[in-house]
Amino acid sequence: MTVTPSARAVSQYATTSGNLTARIALHDHGTNPQGWFAWLDERLPLSGDVLEVGAGTGRLWSQVDHRGRGLRLTLTDFSAAMCARLREVPGARVERCDATRLPFADASFDTVIANHMLYHLDEPAAALRELARVLRPGGRLAAAVNGRDHLAELDAIGPAIGRPDLVIGLHQNDVTAETAPARVAACFTDVTVERYPCDLEIPTAAPVLDYLASMAEDPLSAAQEAAARDLVQARIDAEGAYRVRKHSVLITATRGPRG
Repeated sequence: MTVTPSARAVSQYATTSGNLTARIALHDHGTNPQGWFAWLDERLPLSGDVLEVGAGTGRLWSQVDHRGRGLRLTLTDFSAAMCARLREVPGARVERCDATRLPFADASFDTVIANHMLYHLDEPAAALRELARVLRPGGRLAAAVNGRDHLAELDAIGPAIGRPDLVIGLHQNDVTAETAPARVAACFTDVTVERYPCDLEIPTAAPVLDYLASMAEDPLSAAQEAAARDLVQARIDAEGAYRVRKHSVLITATRGPRG
């Protein structure tokens, strides 16, 4: 049975923030000394009323000083578990909602952020139209997505241990670094793309195993876990680390004047 991207997101995130936390932790082993969130902090077009859609655990706002900048921050997620985490972000308004049906009036925000979430949607075009709707004319969109080769070395582990269901792309739509700019251009102007320069060098097998466990709807068997550990450890022994390619981009764009 085919599982839609949104159904997969519900099963992964609706009742727990643990799966997302495990995946974020893997990226602590990045080769760029400037982490993803700090890199975003220098590039996000932040001003005035800011909305982050699909904000997850709110990790971005531990790096970005929204209160010091005088931003009026609104955070949304479809998941009750994530919204509970988001309510820990000081000074933020939190709404639980669907990204394709935002409970905000037209032209409510100066900036809208969609950080690594568009590929979880069944109707990404509808979500982009909603993001454009709630932006003021001249308002700015910032959306992060991944390339088709993102984390390819992690994707290779699942099939190798008899778990092809662990391949990331099987559970996502076709919004990637390669396709997203054109999709964004259908609703916005001045579209720009910048790639985050970073890969992963993971020194031990444990973070990789935690990542695989976070991806699995059914737990890995003892034999599958052992096979994964052996595969990863063999690469670490040979190369000093388990190296994984990353391919993440930040797309920014402007909401044009309304007709």
